[in-house]
Amino acid sequence: MKYIIRDNQAGFVVKSGVFQKMITAGTYYFPKMTGYQVVVEEMLGEMNYLDVPYQVLSRDPLFVKSTAHMEIPDGSVGFLYVNGKLTSFASRKEYVFWNVFDRYEIKIVSMEGTRIGAEVTKQMLALVPKHLYTEVSVGEGEIGLVYYDNVMQEQLSKGVYRFWNYDHVITYCVLDMKQKEMDILGQEILTKDKIGIRMNVACMYKIRDAVEFVSRISDLKGQLYPAVQLVIREIVGNYKLDEILEAKEQISREIYETLLKREEMFCVNFLTAGIRDIILPGEIREIMNSVLVAEKTAQANVIARREEVASTRSLLNTAKLMDENQTLYRLKELEYLEKICEKVGEISVNGSAGIVEQLGKMMGTDS
Repeated sequence: MKYIIRDNQAGFVVKSGVFQKMITAGTYYFPKMTGYQVVVEEMLGEMNYLDVPYQVLSRDPLFVKSTAHMEIPDGSVGFLYVNGKLTSFASRKEYVFWNVFDRYEIKIVSMEGTRIGAEVTKQMLALVPKHLYTEVSVGEGEIGLVYYDNVMQEQLSKGVYRFWNYDHVITYCVLDMKQKEMDILGQEILTKDKIGIRMNVACMYKIRDAVEFVSRISDLKGQLYPAVQLVIREIVGNYKLDEILEAKEQISREIYETLLKREEMFCVNFLTAGIRDIILPGEIREIMNSVLVAEKTAQANVIARREEVASTRSLLNTAKLMDENQTLYRLKELEYLEKICEKVGEISVNGSAGIVEQLGKMMGTDS
């Protein structure tokens, strides 16, 4: 039987099911009646003729010269390059490529080091199935804790880290180490004089030690919030309402100092704590407003009386001076006459006396 093999093809000659040799471009004759068969395949990409094991095919020197055989060992992954360019992730353990027209290469990377190194680029990692690795992203002001088989191994600062899921089960947690604010809003408290008030308290805190925190605290806010509530009730409940209103800053310092003593319990550092608002019941607020109005009214009356006394004292002093000094008295008269004349439209006088004397008689001030 006649077989024509083109330039881009190869033929596998089999006789009675046994591989004989590989042939390339040319014209061949093999008698079919004697059991010969030729399987033709294009020499491009991965070799598809798998009826005969590679170990048998590799006995042919021409086959070995024309192909590239690659195996990926256990615990490793492969990346396929064609003519020096990354094309795909090698998901199988064994490959055979035609190496005649294109150059094939598989770059092998071990997964036994757990931490993915710089030799694995972003382009390579984009081809790796997600279940084969774990990515940990740590932001500004955060700390990442990485566990191998539930045993803490590394503390990570800001950055992106990747780990192979081969030798170990990788888990992680990322903790925000920046300072945080916690508001206790509308906290109801019964004062020492049995008056119910509400209070808004704010505090700032930050996690002190990441490893200790994770090992001891499961839900920080769930545990810290009620603890701060209890401190507020414990301290504010020892004061009467008037004392609370007058000593707000002092009570804030007491709350903060008490929280400092309980830092170790929650693995945090308290930075500040203080009372933001005090909310009184409606009836108490009305009473306080009435008291405030009364106080301000009393202060206004005192000021008015003080001004009245000062004015009377000034008049008395002026009167004494005028009584002792006739010239000053006369000047004062003239001052008042000037003011009166400013209000008068027309004044008639005769020539029997001076103008000033006549005006004085009119006003009843002539002496």
